[in-house]
Amino acid sequence: MLKAFREYIKRQQFFDQDSRILLTVSGGIDSVVMLDLFSKAGFETGIAHCNFQLRGAESDGDEQLVRELAADYQVPVYVKRFETLEYASAYHLSTQMAARELRYQWFDEVASEEDYTHIATAHNQNDNVETFFINLFRGTGIRGLSGISPVNGKLVRPMLFATREMIADYCKQQNIVYREDSSNLKTDYLRNKIRHVLRPVVDEISPGFWKTASATLDRLAETDILFSERIEQLSKEIVHFSEGKVYIDIEKLKETNAINTCLFEFINEFGFSSLKIRDIAESLDGPSGRTFLSTTHELVKDRQFLIIRVIPVPEKQRFYIEADQQFTDEPIPMELEIIQKDESFILEKDREIALLDYDLIDFPLLLRKWQAGDYFKPLGMRGLKKLSDYFVDNKFSLVDKQETWILASGDKIVWIVGHRLDDRFKVTDETRNVLRISLKY
Repeated sequence: MLKAFREYIKRQQFFDQDSRILLTVSGGIDSVVMLDLFSKAGFETGIAHCNFQLRGAESDGDEQLVRELAADYQVPVYVKRFETLEYASAYHLSTQMAARELRYQWFDEVASEEDYTHIATAHNQNDNVETFFINLFRGTGIRGLSGISPVNGKLVRPMLFATREMIADYCKQQNIVYREDSSNLKTDYLRNKIRHVLRPVVDEISPGFWKTASATLDRLAETDILFSERIEQLSKEIVHFSEGKVYIDIEKLKETNAINTCLFEFINEFGFSSLKIRDIAESLDGPSGRTFLSTTHELVKDRQFLIIRVIPVPEKQRFYIEADQQFTDEPIPMELEIIQKDESFILEKDREIALLDYDLIDFPLLLRKWQAGDYFKPLGMRGLKKLSDYFVDNKFSLVDKQETWILASGDKIVWIVGHRLDDRFKVTDETRNVLRISLKY
């Protein structure tokens, strides 16, 4: 097994002989065998152990064994005791997710502080196939079906070559001491259900499945490399970012002939589930305005684009500006100045600057969001126009409309901020005093 271990490290090009490796050792059979193999292979290592304090004396026993192993192998040991349940409660996480976040954050800290070039975990070949099933049950793309990646930045998994049976045989041959985590025998978690319930059934149907599945995962991992390169290319053609929002060109997406797959890869990171992504794909030929939500993001189906933005924090909807006010930073930064109109006055033409007849304005001015039934007299036009019609004519998306602010004087609109002035408040030859408002993004 030591030979296979060395060959796998060389084949994957994890690191060279001069690297310093931080081994994550729980005290279980996989990580203890990993420690033994690293020691016999002559690498410089250290041990990191997490005590999540979830199993009382059993957790403390794991910690004690790891400390003894560090002394036996004469390597540094770093131990951290976590208040896992408190962390899970504070951040509304499951115990499993809390433990995962805590350990990987701490592993990174130790590696950085103690100058370790890599962090090694003891995931084995069986874990890899189990992960395939977990991702399959939850819904995933090709990347998820390819199992556990051997390398993720400085994180490496040098035991993926070995089955659980190989590890057990080696442990017995070398008389290696380890501890059994009693929670691994329960079926509370999906992984354990796959291990203890699904696997016996699969073994009965196809005894050689787990070995052939591992080879299939290797091929899927290579397929994922090619797939990712194509997705990256398509993303550059179809997806673009502007002002904190993501725009996905609907027509170009439809031309791929793989709408669901591409859409999954483009937006899965924003928290949209597989089922929700399917619904989004089915909406592409439907009317504009349909909205889809994940826990963190909002996606709006517009005429030309799917538009994604972070769900905005509920905000105060009405802000007042007094006559003597020179600046406001809520909800958008604005600078206000009263100018006497004389021969030196220049009529600036800039969408981010509003020049208004000061003497026609009733203060305080009101900054608010648009409302159904709003109308104004667009600068240069004779008649009134519904604001909703103005939005349609100027191709405002639903997101654009939601983010647009209205400046009003009494019940009259003065300025669609950053877009169009109302003709009733424009500067004319009769104007004596000008209110200059400029946006300061």
